[in-house]
Amino acid sequence: MSRLTGMRSSTLLCVDDRQESLQLRKDSLEPLGYSVVTATSSSAAIATLERMAVAAVLLEYKLEGMDAEAVAHHVKQRFPNQPIILLSGYSEMRESVLWLVDDYVMRSEPVQGLAQVIERVISRSRKFAPHSTEMAGTQRRTA
Repeated sequence: MSRLTGMRSSTLLCVDDRQESLQLRKDSLEPLGYSVVTATSSSAAIATLERMAVAAVLLEYKLEGMDAEAVAHHVKQRFPNQPIILLSGYSEMRESVLWLVDDYVMRSEPVQGLAQVIERVISRSRKFAPHSTEMAGTQRRTA
């Protein structure tokens, strides 16, 4: 059993315009103990963040009709402490988008590698955030 398995009980928001990719991500992360919610558009992602706190957003870089950089920028404007992990099949991306996200993972990374990045980002976020994830969730629902 992985050392990380016992630490997981976090909700993740996965954003991708392809439903089959979202389902694959959900199917691979839920057995590791994550709760996964999905969004196929930037507006659906923001609406989800408005109503519930998530430990991290997993944002696909290549989105049809959406710009991942714009989505990340909007999320960080509304929720400055929200961790975002960028997922991509591309090895090179605009530096401006990398400044907006907390980490970056190649889509081809095995699920255990992705889980390690998720745990690192969540841990770092909880350590440096002014409020706990639970507090952030309460503030979002009542705002």
